[in-house]
Amino acid sequence: MYMLTIEKLEKDLDAGSLKSIYLFYGEELFLLESSVKKIKKLFGECIKGINYITIDDTNLNELLSNIETPAFGYDKKLIIIKNTGLLKKDGKRKNIELTNQREKINSYIQENISSINEHIIMVVLEEDVNTKLELYKTIEKIGCVCKFDYQKPAQLIGKLKNICKAYKVTVENSILQYLIECCGTNMQDLINEIRKLIEYVGENGTINREDIDKLTTRNIESIIFDLTDNLGRKRTKEALEVLNNLIYTKEPLQKILITLYNHFKKIYFTKLAIQYNKDIASSLDLKANQMFLVNKYKAQANFFNVEELNILLQKLRDLDYQYKIGEIDLQIGLETILCTCCS
Repeated sequence: MYMLTIEKLEKDLDAGSLKSIYLFYGEELFLLESSVKKIKKLFGECIKGINYITIDDTNLNELLSNIETPAFGYDKKLIIIKNTGLLKKDGKRKNIELTNQREKINSYIQENISSINEHIIMVVLEEDVNTKLELYKTIEKIGCVCKFDYQKPAQLIGKLKNICKAYKVTVENSILQYLIECCGTNMQDLINEIRKLIEYVGENGTINREDIDKLTTRNIESIIFDLTDNLGRKRTKEALEVLNNLIYTKEPLQKILITLYNHFKKIYFTKLAIQYNKDIASSLDLKANQMFLVNKYKAQANFFNVEELNILLQKLRDLDYQYKIGEIDLQIGLETILCTCCS
């Protein structure tokens, strides 16, 4: 039938429109699962084993028999097919059994689409898909396909603002942008945080930047930006406080080291991109929902020259090696590098 955007899918479901075959895949699992819940709600009463069937990789061979078996006492049957690997790209060693099942299911759908349209609602959920597979092309042609990418900041702001409006809470777009920068672009995390803020300010209240600083759980990447700001401004005490706060909140030291290394590697790539007039977003391999990071990396690249970044990256690699062979305590090593960087 067609490839749907998330917005179009939500609009159709909110209007009560149900199709016979859906394929959902992608990274934004919260919105994906929300759409599945809407489909189940629109479908109505679900009696497992009668008019509601779940299929996974353990019972995939039962799919066709479940499609053929009537939903006794009900007009239609809802079949949820989750993470079976049916639409994944084959690995180096081809799974012959899965390939045969895929071909059989593809042929069955093509030959029985009229009956499926009349009696079945089928929702296929996968982490990722191979768009070159014949089964994918069949579903795209006669069903509805929706890829759930992480939302761009403007889309996230719209959704979060609607939630606030429903609870009669006021919030500016710039404040929601700051929330995204602090907590990331995962929709489930953001909804958890915005609900916390709504509860705090109460009906007719207003969410501000101080509330976010006080209440939200910031992701480690956001905190590393703060740490780097302090390093760039040669504020040793503040940089060490950020590090110690991360340790206090039980962030594993190895994860801090890896995140810090990857962060400075991106600053290094940003520096090179500016130097050689390359596109920063492409150089950093940023996704559509991460474009707001370009200006943040550019600003932090101004603190360092290429030679300083090379030395810092080498120190972090050396620390990882020395820690693994037992020559140095990881926390002491990190604190030493931060102090050296600020000196």
